[in-house]
Amino acid sequence: MSEYDYEELGLVAGLEIHQQLNTATKLFCESPTTLREPEEADRELTRYLHPTKSELGELDEAALEESRVDREFTYLAYDTTCLVEEDDEPPRSVDEEALSVALQIADLLDVTVVDEAHVMRKLVIDGSNTSGFQRTMLLGQDGAIDTEEGPVSIVDLLLEEESAQRVEKTDDGVVYSLDRLGIPLVEIGTGPDIRTPKQAREAAERIGTLLRSTGSVKRGLGTIRQDVNVSIAEGARVEIKGVQDLQGIEDIVRSEVGRQAELVEIATELDERDASVGDPREVTNVFAETDSGVIRGALEDGGSVTAVPLFGFDGLLGREIQEDRRLGTELSDHAKRHGAGGIFHTDELPAYGITADEVEDLRETVGAGPTDAVAIVAADSETADLAIEAAAERAKTAIEGVPEETRDANEDGTTRYLRPLPGAARMYPETDVPPVEPDTSDVETPELLDEKAERYVEDYDLDPGLAEQIAFGRRFPLFETAVDRGVDPTFAASTLASTTTELRRDGVAIERIRDDHLLDVLELVESGDLAKEGVPEVLVEIAADPTLSAEEAIEEAGLAGVDRETVREAVVEVVERNADQVADEGMGAFSGLMGEAMGALRGKADGEVVSEILREEIGKRS
Repeated sequence: MSEYDYEELGLVAGLEIHQQLNTATKLFCESPTTLREPEEADRELTRYLHPTKSELGELDEAALEESRVDREFTYLAYDTTCLVEEDDEPPRSVDEEALSVALQIADLLDVTVVDEAHVMRKLVIDGSNTSGFQRTMLLGQDGAIDTEEGPVSIVDLLLEEESAQRVEKTDDGVVYSLDRLGIPLVEIGTGPDIRTPKQAREAAERIGTLLRSTGSVKRGLGTIRQDVNVSIAEGARVEIKGVQDLQGIEDIVRSEVGRQAELVEIATELDERDASVGDPREVTNVFAETDSGVIRGALEDGGSVTAVPLFGFDGLLGREIQEDRRLGTELSDHAKRHGAGGIFHTDELPAYGITADEVEDLRETVGAGPTDAVAIVAADSETADLAIEAAAERAKTAIEGVPEETRDANEDGTTRYLRPLPGAARMYPETDVPPVEPDTSDVETPELLDEKAERYVEDYDLDPGLAEQIAFGRRFPLFETAVDRGVDPTFAASTLASTTTELRRDGVAIERIRDDHLLDVLELVESGDLAKEGVPEVLVEIAADPTLSAEEAIEEAGLAGVDRETVREAVVEVVERNADQVADEGMGAFSGLMGEAMGALRGKADGEVVSEILREEIGKRS
């Protein structure tokens, strides 16, 4: 991927970090924050959402465009969701645990907490909120974090409710799951202080570390999302949604800089050509006998073909602006938003069953010359009209330069058009929830993760690598609880950090094992009811059936503890079976026989006990 002179291009970037909080209940009701499987739903409801005007009588442009896509929204509900999520009951008071965690985060980010926090409604009509809006509240402003390339300001910290989880797209609309809706979420917005892709990644990494230091944020895929705002001096602010990982942030910023730089160059060339966009029109007759499967299919279903002449655009629609994405792809994205499968354009034709003669007839029909391009859409008549209008509007903005817009992140580091940038009209007060006066007097500053790792080495004599692994992992609160209950620190850390990782790599569904399961297993080892060597097998049993208790899993694995005499009987059998080796090598046979003895006992006995008895029995015979 190309590297740019970001200072010369005038790169300005900022981040919006969205992090779910690991609270017991949701932000505005008592439903648990547990995620469910769609097949566990016990009821469903259907809604249609429409945009509403703000208090000033304005309609948000992004919401208006979203509403033009006619869709039915289906919501899956569970025995763990309630009427608040279904928008059939008013929200309750702000969850105290969520507010407490958010204030800890405010302290770590050095933001100034507001005296009174007011809940607002943020218009969202993509179906991800049953009410058509998201509840959010500003908690603090004017913070900062440090990066190697300089400080990055924290403009605002908000506490809000998470949206519903998208399950699938159907012919009629979208299916969402209500299990995620309402989970407490903090949104952290930085200032436009980021000047390189590397700094964007470092800032996100720093914020992520601070969030994890609380020990009260959810971990795993989808629990943290990063939106990136990017612009260059001659470009425009573009908000890129849904960047999932740190490397993705760096790639997205770099790729967006390239896209905007290419669009600026295209706009310059279009200006030099005195380019313009003609009026869309129907051109169905040009393709009456076409061999193109896409066009023929649309026409056989009673559809039509629409076209727009793009004067001066020849050769530019096929120009690459991101990897495997061209200016024509941008026009296609807009057409797709209105239900079309995409567009064809003359920079890529003849192809797709469209002949050279048809291209020539098309050009003649719309009045396009050799320096011009033509874009076409084949679909049902209404969709074809809307889609070609959208493509034409995008072509007009290409003449002007880079459009301000919201884009969606692709896995390959590129982006695609999502909707216009939202405006102030999408926000208005929530009248069902009273204001909150945040109390910062009892907020304790969380220990940073690197400080925690150092303390684990000093206080628990952990290996530095293991200490860092457990401190930066998701289970450090569980580790500290286990140690407080008398579990050996090294054993607890290695089980929670290493053993679970090894099992996951072996395909064991570790995510199904609850923290209380792990704590019970650790305590059973400490009490002598389970050998350390049997822990992996017990965890495998629990992962297979999370309804089992730790004690039941031990029984299922056949690892119920054995007494010392039984251990000795097993060891004596191993020693006698290898009598010649013991006679020849004496204690030198220990290592090989130890493995055999442990295998014979199958994790039913602690290794230290087996080792002690084996040494005794070898000593008797050598």
